[in-house]
Amino acid sequence: MEQPPGFTYPQYPSHVCHLQKSFYGLKQAPRAWFNRLGGWLHTQDFLGSKTDTTLFYRCTSSSKVYIFIYVDDILIKGDDPKAITAIIQSLSKEFSIRDLGYAHYFLGIELHSHSKGSLLSQSKYILGLLQRAKMDGAHPISTPIFTLSIKTSPTMNDPLLYRSIIGVLQYVTITRPDITFVVSRACQFMHAPTEDHWTGVKRILRYLKGTILYGPQFHRHSSHTLHAFSDADWAGSPNDRRSTGGFAIFLGNNLISWSSKKQSTVSRSSTEAEYKAIANAIAELVWLQSLLNELHLPVTGTPTLWCDNIGATNLTANPVFHAHTKHVEIDFHFVRERVASHQLKVSYISTKNQLADIFMKPLCWAPYIMEFSWRLVHSIWNRWHLM
Repeated sequence: MEQPPGFTYPQYPSHVCHLQKSFYGLKQAPRAWFNRLGGWLHTQDFLGSKTDTTLFYRCTSSSKVYIFIYVDDILIKGDDPKAITAIIQSLSKEFSIRDLGYAHYFLGIELHSHSKGSLLSQSKYILGLLQRAKMDGAHPISTPIFTLSIKTSPTMNDPLLYRSIIGVLQYVTITRPDITFVVSRACQFMHAPTEDHWTGVKRILRYLKGTILYGPQFHRHSSHTLHAFSDADWAGSPNDRRSTGGFAIFLGNNLISWSSKKQSTVSRSSTEAEYKAIANAIAELVWLQSLLNELHLPVTGTPTLWCDNIGATNLTANPVFHAHTKHVEIDFHFVRERVASHQLKVSYISTKNQLADIFMKPLCWAPYIMEFSWRLVHSIWNRWHLM
């Protein structure tokens, strides 16, 4: 590093300092701290996850302890209170730490436990977002639905505000799958947002104002069966006719992963768009299987992926190429290898039962969306009825 002002060595004013230790605030500091903490955890018989580098675990015949790390915030989870207490005491001897007790709030996410499971919400985080956008006094609405295109209205006067609010909304989607699609759509205009785009974002904020207590619920006694729903909106973007693909993955009755993402290339048919969406969903399934195996939570049965496109469903098992499919990228065909080796199966489901449909279009009050929303998100107040 350069010599700090006021402490320049007179004989060698142009020389630089060679650091023996990392300083807080430097670019290398987070990595140096992670290596230091990770090295110490290895001495305590913890293993680093190959699936998620921020996860460390120690599983023995008597206990399981998991440690999640985000810079200098640490979350410890386990099935043996004595083992958790022991590792906290060991940490306090090695590092200067502050024990905040049972986890109720972590990185903006509120954790609420009850006898049958737990609930996650971001009510405090969302309230801060509303105040930041000066929308805390806005009237709530029942749906965030809106339609946006590139050329709609004059350019927004403060595009930085648009980008900052969208960045916060992306973090909110961690516990709010019901706004994943509209936030993904709003992200596509961050380079040059217009007044209409900002109006659409404010509609999302008004929807959050009325559903601030919502969040996913995780049932304690649920099966370890993985099943996923995959869907695509072929040529749904009015600007470039690219498709949007999405998926929802459940572990038993618990929704554990979801996505809504615009595909990077134009699809020539709905089958191609659906097939790409299937490939992305299966890639996530494979990653989750690896993670669960590391956590000593093996998946029971063969994971099933449900798709509402018969052509794409048949394409996963049929090795025949024809004019509409021979141009599909080869890397997507790892799906066929998984299906052929019986590591997973792809089955057809009707559109009215397609749970991933919410990631293809804005949330509305159609009956099937209502049923899906009831399964997908739960009010935090329901926990009092479950206890």
